[in-house]
Amino acid sequence: MSANDKALRDHVIYLLEEGGAHAKFDDVVKDWPANLRGKKVDNLPYTAWGVLEHLRIAQNDILDFSVNPKYKAMNWPADYWPKTDGPPADDAWDKSVRAFKKDLAAISKLVRDPKTDLYAKLPWGDGQTILREALLAADHNAYHLGQLLTLRRLLGAWKD
Repeated sequence: MSANDKALRDHVIYLLEEGGAHAKFDDVVKDWPANLRGKKVDNLPYTAWGVLEHLRIAQNDILDFSVNPKYKAMNWPADYWPKTDGPPADDAWDKSVRAFKKDLAAISKLVRDPKTDLYAKLPWGDGQTILREALLAADHNAYHLGQLLTLRRLLGAWKD
């Protein structure tokens, strides 16, 4: 692996796992009060549960597209958002967090693997590459983590 290739992979991993200038996933979702997970605030159409599940579902879809030659596109937006404002069960939040982290680790592993050609077009796509999909995951995650952080602040559940 060339020094440039390693540097690029390290930068992408940094975006995926460390957040760069953004908050980290674990910091934003850690100890989120259960009674606020399904609560809406004025002028925002989403809840913490809705955004967390959207993050999980979308990231899983990006991972699936990246590795599955039999990938089937989901329906937008219906398949990318949960059906309820709040978690449907007491353990749903923690399960969603674990699933998100598992898929993030899988994307990171794919990027770290020197056998992964970051620039090769995915044969089942229309020009996408692993690099593009990893950057998409990092960008999408950062955007929605910002929403979660804003929501947590508005709900009075964030300490700077």
